[in-house]
Amino acid sequence: MAILAGHMDEDEFKGIYSGYDAQRCHFNKAILLGCAGCSRSQRVLIAEREAISCQSRVGHARCGEVIMTLREKAVFALGMTQPGQSLPHGKEVKVECGGLGAVAHLAGRSGPEDIDGVLQEAIRRFGTLAGLPYEEVVRSISRYSLRRRSRGNRDQ
Repeated sequence: MAILAGHMDEDEFKGIYSGYDAQRCHFNKAILLGCAGCSRSQRVLIAEREAISCQSRVGHARCGEVIMTLREKAVFALGMTQPGQSLPHGKEVKVECGGLGAVAHLAGRSGPEDIDGVLQEAIRRFGTLAGLPYEEVVRSISRYSLRRRSRGNRDQ
């Protein structure tokens, strides 16, 4: 795990993070939230913040193709007006976690414990990533609900 220490504000963090690694993980929210994992990911600590980078150029490109397609196909299901819009955090989590869960299921896996492995298996089963039945994936994205923390005892 790489570590860059010190105190910094949000703009400094984004500047260092974007300059640190050109291969930022496309599914970083899913990994950081624990709804997915990846054998190609590396956790990076920048000050008090945690980020995810990708250690595979081929895997990074494959994930880039999938996340762009998931966002595009889920536009209507997310109540957005057009593809390419920046998604708010909650909707991005639905795309990443709900989408990866559905792709894992379609690939015959119990869950997206290894995103790279899931996508490779999906390609074996469907020929290409474009061959995935995205209508099923979009249904999963729209059904995915964010877990809410209890306002009561947080130690449980």
